Amino acid sequence: MSLRIHHEFVIPKDYALQRLDQAVATLLPQYSRARLQQWIKDGALTLDGNSVKPRDKVFGGEVVVVSVEQASETDAAEDIPLDVVFEDDNILVINKPPGLVVHPGAGNPSGTLLNALLAHSPEVAHIPRGGIVHRLDKDTSGLMVVAKTLEAQNGLVRDLQARAVSRIYEAIVYGLVSPAEGVIEGAIGRHPVHRKKMALRPEGKEARTHYRVLESFDEHTLVECRLNTGRTHQIRVHMQSLGYPLVGDPTYGGHYRRPRSGDAWLEQTLKAFNRQALHAKKLALTHPVTGKKMSWQAEPPEDFLELLDFLFGG
Repeated sequence: MSLRIHHEFVIPKDYALQRLDQAVATLLPQYSRARLQQWIKDGALTLDGNSVKPRDKVFGGEVVVVSVEQASETDAAEDIPLDVVFEDDNILVINKPPGLVVHPGAGNPSGTLLNALLAHSPEVAHIPRGGIVHRLDKDTSGLMVVAKTLEAQNGLVRDLQARAVSRIYEAIVYGLVSPAEGVIEGAIGRHPVHRKKMALRPEGKEARTHYRVLESFDEHTLVECRLNTGRTHQIRVHMQSLGYPLVGDPTYGGHYRRPRSGDAWLEQTLKAFNRQALHAKKLALTHPVTGKKMSWQAEPPEDFLELLDFLFGG
């Protein structure tokens, strides 16, 4: 199944001497400039019937024709339950459970969030990446926003790049975090040896995490982390860099540690916690279509709450 995209319009005179890609990005705001540039390069966007380059100037009065056959992914739809926190015609906010992979890939060809989205909202089949504009690791739970239209996707991506979307996480880490509040800055890139891991790398991408202690226990700390950037495994790498790896995250130093208290129930719970103790609890953004400021909050899943209960002495 495919979607036919077709637009035909005249460049207004007051756009004279602008670059073609700049002009059409303003006239077709529902598409990203990068996508329009690619259509121009592919010959799917023509000017007066001619193939052109993104940097070519326009003078006003030219006829732009966009003709694209866009494949969809509807065959990949799977009826997987979703915890929908909010939904309208443009965006969808979900509370992702731990264990759910976001995108199909090697070892996970199906049973992913994308497969579930294609069944829940078939219209996302015609949006790149099924409308997914940011992701959570497989074993991280919590809030994610998904675009249901191209206009919404373009707006959300723009706001994410401008760091105008607030994402706040809760994590349970080994050790007593000190100081109680701070900012972790350290560029993150691919690990030089273990290619599935990330690491602090001087040549990596800028990364900044704000953290503050919510509760201190005998040997563990509940911390709140606010992302200023959104790099792969950012919180996991940054907290490890301070010497406070996430519980249940052996990839980044969070191997099981027997509690000194000898509490058998806590020991059993820590042993059974087989994912990083990380939950995306709060999400706030400006709606990409209505301009309304919106926010949501989702409590951590049962395993996270059970661990907290035992840390509190329950």
